[in-house]
Amino acid sequence: MQADQPILFSLGICGPPRTNSPSSLDPGISAPYLKYELCDDMAIIGSKEHHVEPRLADIAQADSKKWYQKPNLRALYLVSQVPLHCRVILYALGFLLTTTYLHASSALMMCLQILIPCAMGVEWTSGFDSSMMNSLQAVASWVEYFDNPTEGRLGLLNAMYSLGALMAIPFVPTVSQYLGRRWSIMTGSLILCVGAGIQAGSRNTDMFLASRWVLGFGIPFAIVNASSLIGELAYEKERPTMTSLFSSSWHVGAIVAAGVTYGTFQMSSTWSWRLPSLLQLVPSLCQICFIPFCPESPRFLISKDRSDEAYEIIRKYHSEGDNGEEFVCLEFAQIQSTIAQEQDTARAFVWADVFRDPPMRRRFLLAAIVGFFTQWSGNGLLSFYMKKILNLVGITDNRTVQKVILSNTCWGLCNALPISIIAPRFRRRSMFLTCTIGTAIVYTVWTVASARFAIENSTAAAIPVLVFIFVYSPFYNIGWNVLPYTYMVEIFPYQQRAKGISVQQLTVRFAVFFNTYVNPIALDRIGWKYYLVYCGWILVEIATVYLLFPETQKHSLEELSFMFEGKEIQDKVQGNVDKQLELVQVDRRTVVGSGIRESEV
Repeated sequence: MQADQPILFSLGICGPPRTNSPSSLDPGISAPYLKYELCDDMAIIGSKEHHVEPRLADIAQADSKKWYQKPNLRALYLVSQVPLHCRVILYALGFLLTTTYLHASSALMMCLQILIPCAMGVEWTSGFDSSMMNSLQAVASWVEYFDNPTEGRLGLLNAMYSLGALMAIPFVPTVSQYLGRRWSIMTGSLILCVGAGIQAGSRNTDMFLASRWVLGFGIPFAIVNASSLIGELAYEKERPTMTSLFSSSWHVGAIVAAGVTYGTFQMSSTWSWRLPSLLQLVPSLCQICFIPFCPESPRFLISKDRSDEAYEIIRKYHSEGDNGEEFVCLEFAQIQSTIAQEQDTARAFVWADVFRDPPMRRRFLLAAIVGFFTQWSGNGLLSFYMKKILNLVGITDNRTVQKVILSNTCWGLCNALPISIIAPRFRRRSMFLTCTIGTAIVYTVWTVASARFAIENSTAAAIPVLVFIFVYSPFYNIGWNVLPYTYMVEIFPYQQRAKGISVQQLTVRFAVFFNTYVNPIALDRIGWKYYLVYCGWILVEIATVYLLFPETQKHSLEELSFMFEGKEIQDKVQGNVDKQLELVQVDRRTVVGSGIRESEV
């Protein structure tokens, strides 16, 4: 073994012995470094993942400066290039939410300030759409205007959104590859605005169906690239929290839609449903207005041979920590080396990488599993058919049902925000297992209580059902709500990230299609016995998470890029990283030497 090559330690624990602090690493010296081979929190089935030493992540975690103590990073999160009046609004909203909700939690304020102007509106749109379509079914003028749609027609009105998304997904990676993250978000937002306009001006059922398709076609372009942009721009220390808050912001749109529809449903004119439909374009308008002021992903710029621009972005926003210069040099070298390796193995056809080799097939399998599980863990019943669940235990008063729905939606937001901040600090596998085991317990209680009501006609059975409807939300949010985009960004390298999240969105839409058509039929036919299907299915989810899901916590994106490919590829990439760092050090010495000679003259 040569002296400048990495020293490989085959460890059966999740971390090498700490002989040096992160700050002591000299980026200009190709010193030996420790490397993971095995991890005690790995998946059971499949090739064992190999983790390199988290050099970049360790520097970020050792950084004692908060994000708000770094002027440029604070400007990035606050998007300070926007007009002054917009900045005042963002400051006020962030201060109001943080001082009243989490006592000025710096993490929440930071994430809100970047997500509100640039990305949160994407998930607001998704939440708004789901809640609005659920609420419009109780708006008399909407039901009358569209001739009281039957079960099949009503299901099509709901499912057309997913159909549009399914047809858009094959094009998302190509658009992202050529336009970049920012302008792909812009493209999706423009399509969403057109769809919302058509929906608000619909003259008949066919026009309304067309608007639903257009809205669905636009949303994948925005979701895939917004979640990726957040993960790729954020400083490593805050990255998991920000991508988790992106997911949980769905509840904001849902609550707004429920409130708006509740306020307009008593109108006698068609504006009772046209106004909520029109307001669906507001989040997309936020994207259109603010995205031009947000920097592009450095990884996209490097992939397009615009390394100088990428380096300036990284240096400007990531160099203000305790070891900022070291962090920037290492991060830039890791991104360059990783993308170079990805481009060497990438296929010409954009979707060919899905089946390229076993490691890539495993990634896309995980993406498909995560997408399906997020929509088939019992949450579909609560999102679309809460009334049927309550009716099964004797709660039939419509006003009571509406109160439960609204209360549960607000409760979902209240617990999702703190969970988004707390959950990323723990192991991903632990959080997913906590989520699945918790939802299994909830469904077991639901099944027993509902069966007791059906068999004994016991009104007391409604109490545990109501209680566990609210208990379900935090368990679900711990895993399938706040972590999917965080996990997708981490397990996929840059070149495949858009494709990976697109596959996740593909299975999401298929699962929603299933929920739309099968769940109401099953509940009407077999009642509480249908819960037994979910009880059994969630046990499958627990086994799948335990056996297949790898651990990704406490590593940067580039340190995770080749965890399935094995140590040979990782050694090659890390060797290129060290060469890049050596070149940087040589340049520094040359500059310093020239300066000394000039001063002597």
